[in-house]
Amino acid sequence: MSMQESGEMYLETIYILAQKSSAVRSIDVGEYMGYSKPSVSRAIGLLKKDGLVQTDEFGHLKLTPAGEEQARGIYERHTVLTKLFINLGVDEETAAYDACRIEHYISDKTFEAIKAHMHKYGAADQ
Repeated sequence: MSMQESGEMYLETIYILAQKSSAVRSIDVGEYMGYSKPSVSRAIGLLKKDGLVQTDEFGHLKLTPAGEEQARGIYERHTVLTKLFINLGVDEETAAYDACRIEHYISDKTFEAIKAHMHKYGAADQ
């Protein structure tokens, strides 16, 4: 992946918050992630520069089509890996934490193999 882990985390956070509310603000992102306003502002600026995020006239954040596609992929990795770890017997909190760390580094090839394995053995639906 070409984007750094922190950028991916911001995209994923905006994606998650947008599922819950149509008005996502930078302050919401900061609160969700536990980051300061200057850190969030800098990161959002970089995502805007890369064409992944835009703001409307009210300052609400919106993922561009490219940003949403990337965020959806990151979120899918998170949810699939979390399910895999839970199916292996890991507690939910640890599974989610570990999935969050791994989702940024796992290759597409390995991730696709995991999804195929889980689908084949019915673990994807649990």
